[in-house]
Amino acid sequence: MRRARLAIPTCAGIRAQGSDPLHVTATWRLLIDDGPAEGAWNMALDRAVQLACDARHVPPTLRLYSWVRPTVTLGRFQDAAGVDRVLCAERGIDVVRRFTGGRGVLHDDEVTYSLVAGLADEIPKGTAASYRMLCAGLVEAYRLLGVEASLTARPRGSGSSAACYLHATAADLSLGAMKLSGSAQVWSGETVLQHGSFVISRDVELEARVFRLAETDSRRLAVETATLVGSLGSRPSREQILEAVHSGVARGLGVCFVRGQVTDEERAHASRLLAEVSADRLPARAGVRVSR
Repeated sequence: MRRARLAIPTCAGIRAQGSDPLHVTATWRLLIDDGPAEGAWNMALDRAVQLACDARHVPPTLRLYSWVRPTVTLGRFQDAAGVDRVLCAERGIDVVRRFTGGRGVLHDDEVTYSLVAGLADEIPKGTAASYRMLCAGLVEAYRLLGVEASLTARPRGSGSSAACYLHATAADLSLGAMKLSGSAQVWSGETVLQHGSFVISRDVELEARVFRLAETDSRRLAVETATLVGSLGSRPSREQILEAVHSGVARGLGVCFVRGQVTDEERAHASRLLAEVSADRLPARAGVRVSR
């Protein structure tokens, strides 16, 4: 089936709307994957884009992608024992490791984003400040979809669970008291990679089993998390979500997008990183800051 053509906001169009906080001072690259990809490739490519951007070989980038099958991503330093690997193998669920910090996420029915930009692109230095700035674009994206999201005002959640969505921090978006979207970061040099999910629907029972949740935490996962379907009462199309995300980021950050392609350099670097993201644990590297 032929996909609908997406309307990419132009610089002139964003300026005319008069809602951009940075007055549209920059042009960023927009990458929209042609189809779902393997989990290891998704994580390796996010990192390769970051490294290319830090070297100033590519412009700041918003990438939008999906997963060829349900995939658990573990935080960079997370203990894999919190995931039921036998169940994952039986259900065809991949398990890979992110370069970013935080706890485990089960990616399935969602659109995933990654944002890569640096100090030279007016991203503020520091985890809290950069989260606030980048999440402004995500809040605007949800608003365009009809969901009134906001940055989580007060951290909450269980300290023992391996599941990301049972914890909410100032880096996350909430809908009232429910966690709507989680994000994680890693800095390399002067460039940040932030990625997270626009969850369309959630299989609570499967997620609870994957992360070995106790019955009380399983109930919390059901009542303390929100999805697009649950918030809107209907299922938005993939094209609607893609357009809302890149339009929202453009408005929220005051940038405009030019549709681009992954470079040969990025593909080659991602291929070299596959062994690292597929491993049970990544080695720590000096000068790399991860956060959740």
